[in-house]
Amino acid sequence: MATQTVEGLVSHAPKKKLVRRLLQDRSQQIRRFAQWSFVVLNAWLGVQFYLWVRYFERGGQGLYVPRPAGVEGWLPIAGLMNAKYFLTTGGVPAIHPAAMFLFMAFVLMSLLLKKSFCAWLCPVGTLSERLWRAGQKFFGRTFRLPQWADIPLRGLKYLLLGFFVFAIGAMSAAALEDFMYTPYGVVADVKMLNFFREMGTTALIVIALLALLSMLVQNFWCRYLCPYGALMGLVSLLSPMKIRRDAQACIDCAKCARACPAGLRVDRLVQIRSAECTACLECIAVCPAEGALQFALPPRNNAAPALRWRRRAASPAAVAGILAFIFFGFVLMARATHHWHTNISRQVYMHLVQHADEVTHPGM
Repeated sequence: MATQTVEGLVSHAPKKKLVRRLLQDRSQQIRRFAQWSFVVLNAWLGVQFYLWVRYFERGGQGLYVPRPAGVEGWLPIAGLMNAKYFLTTGGVPAIHPAAMFLFMAFVLMSLLLKKSFCAWLCPVGTLSERLWRAGQKFFGRTFRLPQWADIPLRGLKYLLLGFFVFAIGAMSAAALEDFMYTPYGVVADVKMLNFFREMGTTALIVIALLALLSMLVQNFWCRYLCPYGALMGLVSLLSPMKIRRDAQACIDCAKCARACPAGLRVDRLVQIRSAECTACLECIAVCPAEGALQFALPPRNNAAPALRWRRRAASPAAVAGILAFIFFGFVLMARATHHWHTNISRQVYMHLVQHADEVTHPGM
């Protein structure tokens, strides 16, 4: 009996480890489910918004579809402007309030769970990831720029962010409100749609070039040019959650470093503090050593060495659940307080939407 018990324990131990590894490897399946769910949501909002715009372009003829406030998530500058207005006055802006609530939700995600918005929810991030994976299949590999080029290029997104922060920071609350009530501020979302509907040759060439570069270099747009990602990265530096490595459990295979889309040396660090970490969990998914890598809170000093931070780790399902809770929580809060929709009459929209292409920026 004793012999059978020992043999049973020995035979079951590897199976238990295998089961745990299989569960861990589901991280990318869960993340991709979150990514594509958000893509579908944005596509649905896009179709609704297009039908809404077409109703006014036809002079009120045809099917009327209510304007989806969620489309304001594509107006990050309006979100930043309205967030400053709210922090300065304590009042919720009347024009594009959903942009502010969504902006705050995405910032909170970065504060709690690193730059997870970029890797788990952002449709542009999802497209960027699909492009470099397609590039790996088509060209056989992707490229990483040498450090002398990589570091200065990464600074571009922070320069763009600094420009927007400086411009908005210089505006008073009254100036922000006045801007939002201009025709340009009201139909900024319509002008964004028209940009893609009526794209010129130059814009097409630029987008095609960015797509090609994204196939050759992992996350080219996100890594070098996205000011929104730059902001999320700076906020993520304050996040208590980080990729943490147990040096005793690590077998120094360096698979994590090779898998990291940001090119971070995960295999050499105890914790990843970098603003480039998007909490994609790819490093954890490929790690063959059980418990060597975790996405976890800081360790407790009074805990046993082997358990100092492993019990404070977040599972992929927990990350997805927290992101969903924050997103829907902000949306429901905005709806419950009647601060979700922009309350502009149909008559005003009837005039502005039809002449959106003629509306120019107040500063021009």
